[in-house]
Amino acid sequence: MTDRVVLDVREGVAHVTLNRAEKYNGLDLPMLTALVGTAKKVAADRSVRVVILTGAGNAFCAGLDFASVGASPTKFLLSGLKVPGQTTNLFQRACWSWRQLPVPVIAVLHGHCFGGGLQLALAADFRFATPDCELSVMEGKWGLVPDMTGTVTLRELVGMDVAKRLTMTAEIIDGRTAGEYGLVSGVSTDPGADADALAAQLLTRSPDALALTKRLLHDTWTKSPRRAFWTETVTQLRLLRGANHRIARAANFAKEAPRFVDRRVR
Repeated sequence: MTDRVVLDVREGVAHVTLNRAEKYNGLDLPMLTALVGTAKKVAADRSVRVVILTGAGNAFCAGLDFASVGASPTKFLLSGLKVPGQTTNLFQRACWSWRQLPVPVIAVLHGHCFGGGLQLALAADFRFATPDCELSVMEGKWGLVPDMTGTVTLRELVGMDVAKRLTMTAEIIDGRTAGEYGLVSGVSTDPGADADALAAQLLTRSPDALALTKRLLHDTWTKSPRRAFWTETVTQLRLLRGANHRIARAANFAKEAPRFVDRRVR
């Protein structure tokens, strides 16, 4: 059995590839477990400053592999249970782990992006898709609802009417329509190049500021102004005391490119 997820870290960028091309990167239990484990490895590597998430072969991810569900129904049911003290089950952690990473995550979408695959993409911070990429909240086709964190990530990107329509109908939309809805950050014939360009921009910024910006926006998006403003202040004070702020400040005064140290934020 090949590695379900391949991790390759180069010059601060973690290239993460779903590696089950013969099954359109369908999600089985080994794939779900590998997604969680790979996210942990990325989080532990302080040199990583950006993640680019892709799918091998002809699809990003076609969603849950129902054939493997039929082969091991008990294991799948048990994997859907939450361990006491945790807020997510295995299916949810496979997506939410990427949302929680202290680095920006960029998903590159092509081919199929269905069901759990779409929810994985929505857990990224940015998504670039080809015009002919097919996206769908496919759970509705099976008489189900999205249960891999999509209820949180979907509502942050589209209005409730769009979320209801996509979820209730399970209709398949192309990349252009996804761009019009706001599901993806950009649409082009070469989304990988778009991801590389954004990654290059992000690499010029403090890794600590990137990490805390991500956390700040996630933590305050639905909070009251009072709570948000307090969180802003605490976050800013933490950055002001950090080495990477001093490096950025000195580089700006000297009109030089900053050379940041590894991320200090967990």
